Amino acid sequence: MTTLEELQARAGIAFHDASLLRRALTHHSYLNEHPEEPEDNERLEFLGDAVLDFLSGSMLYNRFPEMSEGQLTRLRSALVRTEQLAAFARRLGIGPAIRLGKGETEAGGHHRESVLCATFEAIVGALYIDSGLEAVKQFAEPLFMPVAAAVVEQQTTVDAKSKFQEWAQAELSHTPRYKTVSEEGPDHEKQFSVEVRVNGELFGVGLGRSKQAAAQAAAVDALTKAGTV
Repeated sequence: MTTLEELQARAGIAFHDASLLRRALTHHSYLNEHPEEPEDNERLEFLGDAVLDFLSGSMLYNRFPEMSEGQLTRLRSALVRTEQLAAFARRLGIGPAIRLGKGETEAGGHHRESVLCATFEAIVGALYIDSGLEAVKQFAEPLFMPVAAAVVEQQTTVDAKSKFQEWAQAELSHTPRYKTVSEEGPDHEKQFSVEVRVNGELFGVGLGRSKQAAAQAAAVDALTKAGTV
């Protein structure tokens, strides 16, 4: 069992009232078997969910001033979805610290995404009560912003193939063709090189850890050379 001190050290947070953190880690199944406990984490989860919605929206609004409302909404959804919050919980080692009932423990509750996500939200709610919004921002921003940047980069490169195809069909009346021209390195560190040609003419070359990533890079290269980005 991870101690509260160990969890706080990993997460880079420090509670003034440790009982709030303990409550945030208390699943309702634990409360069923320990009626002496005052409360489970469901109310804190509710609060944390609201705090994360606001804070992630605020961070994205300031970080990406060029984005439309729809783009910001989709990006925020990617950050606060169950799978992503559960991933943050795993990264911080929250799972072993969650207080579960015996049945829930045996059913693998410490690893269940819904439990991890809910506990992460509860910790955010508890931290907000304990130390305020700025403390939550300092905790969440280093987790959220690299993921946001990665999502934006992925969306940009995925869109590159579509954009180049639209340009090639409009300007050249031909569809781009992608070809893997080389594959190097061991299986766990493959490096692929992909060319994109239009009507036989080479327009771009890209490298990547997968054929798809290399093709996307080739499309970005082609768009750059075509003067469309």
